Amino acid sequence: MKKPSRKERILVLDDDPGVVDYLTEELLQEGYTTAGMHSPREALERIKQTDFDLIIADVEMPEMRGIDLLGAIQAEKHGQLVLLITAFGSIDLAVQAVKAGACDFVAKPFRIEVLLLAIERAFRERQMRREIIRLRTNLPVVEPGQLVAKSAAMRKVLDLARRAALSGSTVLLTGESGCGKGAVARLIHDKSPRREAPFLQLNCAALPQSLVESELFGVRKGAFTDARENRSGLFAAAGTGTLFLDEVGELSLDTQAKLLQALEAGHVRPVGGTEEVAVDTRVIAATNRPLETLLREGSFRPDLYYRLNVIRMEIPPLRERREDIIPLVDSLLQRTCVRLGRPIRGVSAAALRRLVAYDWPGNVRELANMIERAVALTDYDTILAEDLMFTTTETDFQRMLRNGSAQGLPLAEVSRAYVRSVLEAHRGNKAAAARTLGIDRRTLYRML
Repeated sequence: MKKPSRKERILVLDDDPGVVDYLTEELLQEGYTTAGMHSPREALERIKQTDFDLIIADVEMPEMRGIDLLGAIQAEKHGQLVLLITAFGSIDLAVQAVKAGACDFVAKPFRIEVLLLAIERAFRERQMRREIIRLRTNLPVVEPGQLVAKSAAMRKVLDLARRAALSGSTVLLTGESGCGKGAVARLIHDKSPRREAPFLQLNCAALPQSLVESELFGVRKGAFTDARENRSGLFAAAGTGTLFLDEVGELSLDTQAKLLQALEAGHVRPVGGTEEVAVDTRVIAATNRPLETLLREGSFRPDLYYRLNVIRMEIPPLRERREDIIPLVDSLLQRTCVRLGRPIRGVSAAALRRLVAYDWPGNVRELANMIERAVALTDYDTILAEDLMFTTTETDFQRMLRNGSAQGLPLAEVSRAYVRSVLEAHRGNKAAAARTLGIDRRTLYRML
């Protein structure tokens, strides 16, 4: 019985008339609009004049080899879906063709069901890629340095940041490492009256504490062995701009006292100097460690804490603002493709599901690194799920649950898989498996 007609048009190309007749008849039975041809050169002329959703072609034909045919088709119609049929000895050539742009290949001899599955997969992936392109087209353009804030939590942060920018008060940014504190600090500077002056930053944990003071306040020649000349610090260099101090909780108590003096008195004293230098720099501090804990431990000065904690902003981790993940992926993808010179068109639906489901312990920084790695190493024009490498400490049980939910498995199927896993772990010992599962052996026998 012929199935309902489909809208897809398929061209079958093989130098063996028997193969063409068989495939066109089977595809017609499946409801596809199908045409068959035996000559690659004649087929190319037909392709110029007619739009086909899919071309099924043999790899080895007298007039033209599959890789050459693929190149000729793509030269005529970029993005044309081409599925190759190959004999066992030509699989290496077919793999090369897939890397060159073929959507898939099927090895001879094959059952028609295998070919039909490959056709369905090709159309499904094409639709997925079209949806990705549509999604990216409809997303607002995010300029470099602009923050993504689709989630309510991040919109609240940006609203507070814009209001804080108009004041000259000190700002304390808290949140996990990599969640975007530096980007928020930059936004505050860019929206402030100080925007024309420099924006400088220092990671207080990146330098030995012996060098942090000279980096902040400057140094005079001869103050220590390597001080061969006078050098201004970041306060002086920032002038009337903004100084962003990341990981401020790592400062030593001595440096904290001098930072407090700079904030309260408006002047700094270079290391080894006797004269004070007036400064008018706004300070934005950030920490991924709760300063309240450091206060209780005695490793952070209470007076500096209150001086920094004037306007406090908590930046939520990425796992608490999952609505931001897809626009972040799009923004990072655009920037990374430009920087690396890779023409990646989008991210597959399966990859997007994994990106949204992941908990992102490294936050936006981890996401940016993962997108860069995928763009650099993918063999395709779309980021696929297998291009993503997650650094996670999830257990086998958590992985099984995640895979089950991603595949849409019913609860009964997941339960059966878990029972089988426990039984295998106990090497078929049903009594031991029943004890682990918390059920009696008769229940286990019924489940099996």
